[in-house]
Amino acid sequence: MTTKNQSIELTYPIDVDGIDVHKLTLRRPKVRDMLAVEKSAHSDAEKEIHLFASLCEVPPASLHDLDMSDYAKLQQHYQTFLS
Repeated sequence: MTTKNQSIELTYPIDVDGIDVHKLTLRRPKVRDMLAVEKSAHSDAEKEIHLFASLCEVPPASLHDLDMSDYAKLQQHYQTFLS
């Protein structure tokens, strides 16, 4: 069984509200999280970023600065919650 939260070590830290962040904590998604994102008029990529930002409790703009290898880690960890 997957734990409630997952920590993702970032290879390339990002700035979140003026603080260098080396690790993101991804919480398990709820149906309400998916519904909140689906109500937006964003593209699929933007919806995913908004969902991940909500689950990590960081502003979506902070995730825009993620290196793609770190973003791929975030996607992989998210997928473990769905299986």
